[in-house]
Formats: sequence, C-alpha cells, structure tokens
Amino acid sequence: MSTQHFPFNCDELKKIIEKSSDKQLAWLSGYLWGLAEKSSNEQALPNITTTTDVTQAEQAKKVTILSASQTGNARRVANELTQDIERLGIEVTHLPAGEYKAKKLSQEEILILITSTQGEGEPPEEALPLYKYLFAAKAPKLANLQFAVMGLGDSSYPKFCQAAKDFDQRLAELDAQRMLLRVDADTDFQTVSTNWRQAVIDKLSSLQQSTSKSLTENNTSSSVVVNSSLYHRDNPFIAPVNVNQKITSRDSDRDIRHIEFDLTGSDINYQPGDALGVWYQNSDELVDEILNITQLTGDELVEHNGQQITLKTALIEHVELTQNTPVIIEKYAQAIQNPELLTLSKDREALIEMSQTLPLVDMLNRYRGNLTAQTLIGLLRPLTPRFYSIASAQDEVGDEVHLTVNVVRYQIEDKTRTGGASNFLANQIADQDQVKIFVEHNDNFRLPNDTNTPIIMIAAGTGIAPFRAFLQQRSAQCATGKNWLFFGNPHFISDFLYQVEWQNYVKEGLLTNIDLAWSRDQAEKIYVQDKLIAQGREIWQWLQQGAYIYVCGDAKRMAKAVDLALQQILMTQAQYNQEQAINYLDELRSQKRYQRDVY
Repeated sequence: MSTQHFPFNCDELKKIIEKSSDKQLAWLSGYLWGLAEKSSNEQALPNITTTTDVTQAEQAKKVTILSASQTGNARRVANELTQDIERLGIEVTHLPAGEYKAKKLSQEEILILITSTQGEGEPPEEALPLYKYLFAAKAPKLANLQFAVMGLGDSSYPKFCQAAKDFDQRLAELDAQRMLLRVDADTDFQTVSTNWRQAVIDKLSSLQQSTSKSLTENNTSSSVVVNSSLYHRDNPFIAPVNVNQKITSRDSDRDIRHIEFDLTGSDINYQPGDALGVWYQNSDELVDEILNITQLTGDELVEHNGQQITLKTALIEHVELTQNTPVIIEKYAQAIQNPELLTLSKDREALIEMSQTLPLVDMLNRYRGNLTAQTLIGLLRPLTPRFYSIASAQDEVGDEVHLTVNVVRYQIEDKTRTGGASNFLANQIADQDQVKIFVEHNDNFRLPNDTNTPIIMIAAGTGIAPFRAFLQQRSAQCATGKNWLFFGNPHFISDFLYQVEWQNYVKEGLLTNIDLAWSRDQAEKIYVQDKLIAQGREIWQWLQQGAYIYVCGDAKRMAKAVDLALQQILMTQAQYNQEQAINYLDELRSQKRYQRDVY
C-alpha cells in the first residue's frame, strides 16, 4: 500500500496499533470514521481502505440485541455481549424489548434475543408486545433474518426458560434462520453466558469480517441504563438493618416484615419501582440438619470457585439449599445409585412433581446414601440473590431503603420449612446487623413523568410494597394527580398492611380512592378483581382521563385475574368485544400506561 499521501508511514502506524489497547483501537476506529464522515467543506482524511475492505464494509450486517429482563440478568448479559461485538468493529444496537418496535423485525439482518421467564412460562412484561406480534396470525415471514436466543430461568420451575423456547420456535416458524442453537441457563448462568457469548462472537466472525466502522456511543440506545453506583450484584453494599418489624398481627397466619436498611455513605440512588437485591445466608439449623443426615462434620475442605473452603462455610454462604430441582434429583440418584430415584429420573413429570413438593433436605433424609463433601457441593446450585420490590421513595426517606417481606413457611412431613432469603431477613438478622444489598433498576415500572396524571394501583399481599413507594413519591412531589389503590389480603384485622399510612393519605387527600378486598372475612371470597369490576364505570372514566394502571402481585393467579377483570370492564363500559379489549390494553402497554411488576 502506497504511503505517499499519509502524514505518517506504515511503520509509524504499526507502532501506534501495537501500543494501543482494544478499547483505544475501538475509540480510534470510531473517531477516524467520524472525521471521514464530516462535511465536504472540511479537509477529509485520505481513504486508507482497500477495495477488499470496502466490499467487506458494504456487506457487513448490523446486529440488534434485545433483552427482556425481570431482575436485570438478561440486560447484563446483553450489555456484555454488546461490548464483545463492538470490539469486533461490527455495528450493534442493544435495546430493552419494551422499547423495540416489533414491526422493524422484517428490516433486521441479525437478531439476538436474551430473555428471562415469569409466571407460568410467560415472557417478561417488557417482551409481551414483541411476543404477541410474533404469535399473531398476521406475523410476517422473516426469511432474511438470522437469529439466536438465550434463555435465563430457574430449573426449579416446571416451565424452565419457556419464553426463550417459544421465541426460538416461533422465529424459526416464520422462516428466520437459526444462527445458533438456543441456550437455556439456570440461576448459575455466568459460565453458560460466557461460553454462549463466545459462540456468538465466533459465529459473527465467520459470517462477516470486522469492518473499520465501530459503533460510537450515539448508536447505543440511551435507554439502556447501567447502574452508575459503585455497588451492584458483584459488589454489594453492606447495609446495617435499622428496623425489622412484623406488620401482621399475632393472629395472622402470615408473617410479613417491614425492614429498613441504612444507606448512609453509599451514594446509592433508587426510584419507586426499583427492586432491592439481597444476598442472604442459609440458616445454621438447616445446614446442621443436612450435615447430620449426610454424616459429614462440616470441617471437610471442598473446592468452590477455585478456592478451598470448609463444607459448612460453603453450605451457609455459597449454595442454594431451599429449592430442589429436577437436575439435582437426577444427579443425586446417580451419586447414590438409589433404584427408586433412578427409575423416577426417567419420568420428567415425576421429577418436576418431586422437585416442587420435596425440599432438598427432606430428599436427602428420605433417600439416604453415602456422599463425600465434594459430591454434596457438586449437587447444588450456587446461591443467588433474592429480589424484593422497594417499599420506599428516597425523596421521602433519604438514606434508607425499605422492604416488605413475606416469610415463606410451610409444612413437610410434620416439619416446618422456610424460604432461604425470607427466613434470613425475618429470623436471622436483628437491628444493626449488616446485610449485602444492591439496587436493581426497573424502568418498566415507573410513575408517569407528569405529576398531574391519575394512577390506579392494584395489589395483593406484599405487592403493596411499590405502591407505598409511589405514594411517598407523589407526596414528596406535591403531585396533583389522583391516586386510587386497590388492595387485597385475607383478613382486615390481621393483614391490613400499612393501615395507618393509607388512612393518613386518605385524610390528607393524597389517596383519592381506596378499595379493599378481604378474601376470608366472609363466606364468599372477595378479591381485588371483584372490586375492580364493581368500580368498572369509574375506572373507565379514569382511563379516559389518561390514568396509568399498575399491578403488583402473583403472576400465576392474581395478575391474570386482574387482566381479565380489566377486559370485562372495557367490554361492559366501552362496548368492546374481547379482541378490542385486549388490543386496548396492549395499546396502554405500548404507551407505558399499563405496567405490571409480577412474580
């Protein structure tokens, strides 16, 4: 290549390249491209791209990455993959699925989808419009599209990574070309994610040569928010506990806690609608029971993440003990060669049934066998944080963050079993104890920007948490928009969470309407969806005034029942047929006026 037109020779250029890091080269590539694109009245840089390079650049395909996340994991994987692809010099755009216009699919060349699953195999809230578009009868053929799908899920649930499976199958049915086989990752997804990202990079490299055009910051959607805090999942803040108070009465069959953490000195910021990740520890009692069953002392050394630690430390701090899975049962059957478990392992439905009804400790007790300490650890999944909707607004509480936690408690073979994180928060920590926490942002559950906008909040049980944050925020902002709360729980006397606060908001005029559903206080059970239907006329009026609807609670039953109730209201009040009612709610979703935080 001739150098007569260059302000430096090839040797100088080579030295610059050799001394530059990958990030510096990527920046330089983008910078030079930007200069080359300047208007013709400015001096342009000489064209140093060969004919072959130009051909490659013209042929290079753009990559679109969509993430659909419940707890932020899919978004994190997508961010990492975006950076990987940028380093190749391939043009890539990452968007949350909720901000993607599905009609653009027919224009895409390469689509990479990373999605979690919620409820009974449904896609996350932000992916619902895309899901409905793809599964509609009029969905277009996508013969020019290449795609890859990664699913994130929890194998303790029967419909593991079902949303990813659905997307993968449907894209293929629409004639899109599968670039890579779908990958489904369990809660310990990091290794799977790393290997899959490398497979994507290898495939992209084989499909197209890297171009000199690097994606600049302006090509990436500003809506993809990266937590700017120093503290995150892998570097949590160690927060003192200020308050740990039971807020159900002594007569209630539920133990629900109000917990406050001190954020002083952390510079952590959060918004109403965000979640708090909590790293918990397994209880000494549960660990001791497992050690007793397996006849291990806990002092044995085991290898975990490349380190030698004691078995007891591993069981308390590093592995999941309260959720059984089909994979664990299969591995345990092989480890102890139990004939009954080996036979059961051949029946997928039986495996799922056992994993949901027989906790790990009870399985170890019922089917005893000889295990080494390392084999025991090898059976188990890494401990992962639990996420709780934040129950406070920072504008109101300052350097604090509040949670509303339902303690999971149930009976198995005359023994009381509890959830890992909820038991930790309720019974293993006291005032001023310290807990590892971090904020997980959720831009799919946000108050309207206009404080004059009316809002309708629908909750059951601890689903009340984000609405406590919402009203604290509306109060701090002196918002003039109307606020309507629908709340349901079993009993008025024992289960009216934050009763005094709601009553004060009513007196102050902040809470315009409140409708309460107590399912066990009368012979006929009454739920929030019944209250919605009873108030259908006024709800329709609020919707015509631009009201936003928010739902927080159980995805399997409550959220579905609420959605059906809203459809019924629209069919009755607006004279819609069911298809029109569903389309209306979908339009509300697209306008961010129908938001759900369900689990």
